[in-house]
Amino acid sequence: MQQNNNDLVWDLDQFARQQLAQKFVLSFENKLCVYSGSVSQLYTNYNIFFPQEENRKLVILPNPYVHHDTFHGIPEEACKPTGLLLVPSRADDPRGRLNIIIPLKSDSSQTRKVPLEVGLNLINRKRPPDKPFLPVLVKGDLRELDTKTPCLHLHSLSLSSMTGMSEMEIADIRRVILERLQDLACRQ
Repeated sequence: MQQNNNDLVWDLDQFARQQLAQKFVLSFENKLCVYSGSVSQLYTNYNIFFPQEENRKLVILPNPYVHHDTFHGIPEEACKPTGLLLVPSRADDPRGRLNIIIPLKSDSSQTRKVPLEVGLNLINRKRPPDKPFLPVLVKGDLRELDTKTPCLHLHSLSLSSMTGMSEMEIADIRRVILERLQDLACRQ
């Protein structure tokens, strides 16, 4: 891990059920890519650790042996919050089936909870085919929906905001994120 990359160290102090949050986030290891704005990098191959010496911390360690799985030069403005939340279908089963909570446009305080695959289809039907939903995680995305349910807020990468990258790099990023998302949806 790069020394100045605090985006890969997440604090878990606020969780009432820390063990549940740990199990939940581990189920996404290498399934959702992680973005670090402080170093403008996207990590697609990483491990999640909970070091004893780092009390109540989650540490994401990119795999140093597959440097081609880290994408560099991704501007912060390309990573946007979505308001979408991933949650276990049952709070006591954080590694089981997943639901996605989608805010309704008519009333931002109203949401709709649907199975992950259904939600992804709904989201992508409203988007142009050449601009699919590309979810990534950033520091702070692991949250509690309530005192017994962990959730992950999703950010999305906007490929059109990546002006300094080649078409090949952009295509690789798109491909990797979509492959990981397909793996996640298939486990359902």
